[in-house]
Amino acid sequence: MIKNLLLIIAITLFTVSCKKETAPEIKTIETTAEKTIVNSKPNFNPNATFAKAEFKIEGMTCAMGCAKTIEKKIAKMEGVKSATVDFKNELAMVEYDNAIVTTNSLEKTVTSVADVYKVKNMKTVADFYTTEE
Repeated sequence: MIKNLLLIIAITLFTVSCKKETAPEIKTIETTAEKTIVNSKPNFNPNATFAKAEFKIEGMTCAMGCAKTIEKKIAKMEGVKSATVDFKNELAMVEYDNAIVTTNSLEKTVTSVADVYKVKNMKTVADFYTTEE
């Protein structure tokens, strides 16, 4: 009898407590959004002479960790207009102001990321290598 009474009390409490639903509280907060444009690359000298370099990078083991890290490091160099590292072809393509950047500085930047990276076949080109897929 006591078990039945306890069971009925538990079911009643459960039923009453579950029906007590509360509406979510909605708060409105006014904000002002300002759009800030950050120029990540400095303005280049309009009279600058840009060169394009292509070179192989040996030692990369992945596209996201290796290739993207090297690409970002080169792109942050002063005087570099653009940098792309193609992991699949082990190829770096860099456009740079040749008054500021040298092929030696590009090589030093790559090898400073990690000792396992080796730069091979550095050459200046008129147009970058393109792959047809």
